[in-house]
Amino acid sequence: MMGEQTREGGGTIMLGGDQEPGNYYVGVDVGTGSVRAALVDQRGILLAFADQPINQWEPQFNHHEQSSEDIWAACCVVTKQVVQGIDVNQIRGLGFDATCSLVVLDKQFRPLPVNHEGDAHRNIIMWLDHRAVSQVRRINETKHSVLQFVGGVMSVEMQAPKLLWLKENLRETCWDKAGHFFDLPDFLSWKATGVTARSLCSLVCKWTYSAEKGWDDSFWKMIGLEDFVADNYNKIGNQVLPPGASLGNGLTPEAAKDLGLPAGIAVAASLIDAHAGGLGVIGADVRGYGLACEGQPVTSRLAVICGTSSCHMGISKDPIFVPGVWGPYFSAMVPGFWLNEGGQSVTGKLIDHMVQGHAAFPELQAKATARCQSVYAYLNSHLDLIKKAQPVGFLTVDLHVWPDFHGNRSPLADLTLKGMFGTRLIIEAMEAGGHSISTLFLCGGLSKNPLFVQMHADITGMPVVLSQEVESVLVGAAILGACASGDFASVQEAMARMSKVGKVVFPRLEDKSLHQNSFLRTSFQTIPESAETCSTGIINPHPTSAPPA
Repeated sequence: MMGEQTREGGGTIMLGGDQEPGNYYVGVDVGTGSVRAALVDQRGILLAFADQPINQWEPQFNHHEQSSEDIWAACCVVTKQVVQGIDVNQIRGLGFDATCSLVVLDKQFRPLPVNHEGDAHRNIIMWLDHRAVSQVRRINETKHSVLQFVGGVMSVEMQAPKLLWLKENLRETCWDKAGHFFDLPDFLSWKATGVTARSLCSLVCKWTYSAEKGWDDSFWKMIGLEDFVADNYNKIGNQVLPPGASLGNGLTPEAAKDLGLPAGIAVAASLIDAHAGGLGVIGADVRGYGLACEGQPVTSRLAVICGTSSCHMGISKDPIFVPGVWGPYFSAMVPGFWLNEGGQSVTGKLIDHMVQGHAAFPELQAKATARCQSVYAYLNSHLDLIKKAQPVGFLTVDLHVWPDFHGNRSPLADLTLKGMFGTRLIIEAMEAGGHSISTLFLCGGLSKNPLFVQMHADITGMPVVLSQEVESVLVGAAILGACASGDFASVQEAMARMSKVGKVVFPRLEDKSLHQNSFLRTSFQTIPESAETCSTGIINPHPTSAPPA
């Protein structure tokens, strides 16, 4: 058996299980705050893991930036770590996933500044950047037909408004010099292979590309970005491949040296990080767990990827249009299926904000440290003690926290809103549109928190499936590499072979009833003038009265 090592400046390398001769795949995941890599075998078992933090800049409110050079350097660090001590000739494929951030390069593929300071090192507008509020408002006012594929309203987090912002605000220093605009996942696959082809996932989900019809010239002309039409979309992608397709001649010698991998191994067309998580969990074999989705089509499953933000991924055989929910996108995650994507703009980041901004946080930190626990593990155990000593709902009888601090992504699609009930509301909107969902499949950092998982089961009334491998996003990235290598006949075959159930969490009937009553009291209700509210989104609807019956 293998042990584990701790590496300075990065994460813990965790090596588990006996290595057997066979084929390996490397998955690389670029999240909001770190780059992670894993060595994965044909069974979907993680043999090694590493992570490395990456820099972020916030030069002004709602402007969030990163560096493509920093991110690639971090990719090189973690991949070298996960392949230490193995025969690299057994590595068959490499897959990337990343946040849907916008990377800007000049005609010679050099970074360009996306900021007023002219700092070319900061050449990425991050996915969570909300600088383009005016631009997205004007785009939505066009009511162009492409908007029906993003729930009727385009998000400020998509690429078209950010591109328009660059043209209107950084014409000389960025826009006129730009030769390439990449979604971050596509930048990584280009860096590895020298191939500028884009992934269908990125272009369909964030750039208004249609898998059936291609680019819509009239949309770009209508919003003032006719430059792309005149250039035959060379700057944003005129060669498009499905996720998992093999790119060019594989890993270039230069990239192989950077990453510590063999030159020529297969490199896959990439995925957005949430979509890789969906790929890593949604195809698991559920036989024997007593789940309603057993024996049912995969369309009865909803993948929920919970990290800095949350994404809710549902697939269907035919296109389903859900107001306020992105999609339908054809073959954007699972080939041959249409994808609808709901989401919450902040989830993990909001929990951190609430906890760390509380006056009692220093005391909490001290107590958690004394017990050698994380603050969240300590809080969960503390809440469990309160629950055992007090009636169900004691803490929240008059208190509700509405979690849309960064606008509502789904299903209301309003970046100005500051509160809504979250996952359950998204599921209800998707079911009203035509989805039939019976089971949730959770992954991402927050899925490691048992209270978070249990509350999702209780609030939705649905069982929650957790993967055997908690790093499901990395499994999804490795699945891409496995498909590109030709070791599996299809993405669906690789999903079925490489994703496995680890645990099932069922709803608790008593708590389900409590959350049902809360949901009915708060959903879509107008906040009374007498309510106490504050910018944090904490609402006490009865500040001077006794608790409601």
